Amino acid sequence: MAKPGAAVEVVPVRERAPGTGEVRIDVQATGICGADIGTVRNPAPATGFPVTPGHEVAGVIAELGPQVQGWEVGERVTVGWFGGSCGHCSACRAGDVVHCPERRIPGMSYAGGWSSTITVPAATPSRIPEGLSAAEAAPFGCAGVTTFNALRHSGAGPGDLVAVLGIGGLGHLAVRFAAAMGFETVAIGRGEQKRKLAGELGARHYIDTERQEPGAALRKLGGARLILSTASSSEPLAELVDGLAPHGRLTVVGFDGSPPQLPLAKLVMGARSVTGHLTGSPADTEQAMRFAVATGVRPHVQTVPLEQARQALATQQEGKARFRMVLTTGGA
Repeated sequence: MAKPGAAVEVVPVRERAPGTGEVRIDVQATGICGADIGTVRNPAPATGFPVTPGHEVAGVIAELGPQVQGWEVGERVTVGWFGGSCGHCSACRAGDVVHCPERRIPGMSYAGGWSSTITVPAATPSRIPEGLSAAEAAPFGCAGVTTFNALRHSGAGPGDLVAVLGIGGLGHLAVRFAAAMGFETVAIGRGEQKRKLAGELGARHYIDTERQEPGAALRKLGGARLILSTASSSEPLAELVDGLAPHGRLTVVGFDGSPPQLPLAKLVMGARSVTGHLTGSPADTEQAMRFAVATGVRPHVQTVPLEQARQALATQQEGKARFRMVLTTGGA
């Protein structure tokens, strides 16, 4: 995108040779995330124009910069929302690199993955295990690792009732992960037409928000140990609190920025909590991919050539993607 409000267009790019501590990747596939829409619409991006979005990247290491160790040309890797950190703040020193106040994000901090090439800090890639194609691996850099980490760090155990609000780019993966982790999984969506899909993804129960209040329906099931909200709207969150069991947790990974009106009395009286969750480290992404290979979890991807990025973005914006739009290059 060359200027504010301009349409997305594909133009020739020049490879940026990796500097000290960097690697260059030949991109094979790159996912379209909801956050990319915000990048495209941003009238004043931090890096200025032109803007190259994309933070769900899969490809092959093509070049190593000076002083890079531990990587080899030809290795298959992903790069996700975590695109680098300062390395010296208290979060980084504690190993919590994704919460570094100077964390960098591909597509926002520097040119992203909607391209045939991307150059990134050498600490950011994750190795792709055998069994995952580039198009399948790309979403793990954001949607995959985010939902995987939110579920496994929730405190819920096998057999606990776990609900996922939204069956979209993040939500469909969350349902699959939840079922594979041994949770009694509930999918919450809009419309009876999604009931069959929810079952195919591994959900044991489906709640249609057009027919039931999801919080009340969860309460009838005994209450959820965890509700993972992947929907882009914050409006349902207040009612969802009713669906939490005592000591249950509502974790938000998708939101629209509007302030929710949470019932504090119900949170306090039930010792319930509301938390947010953001992405994961490269090691977390590798673990998410290994778990997916071991359990058969795969994202539903809809591949489109990079040259058709404008049309693919429109499909995503219209809510017609099933479920992750992935741009592919000639090297895929």
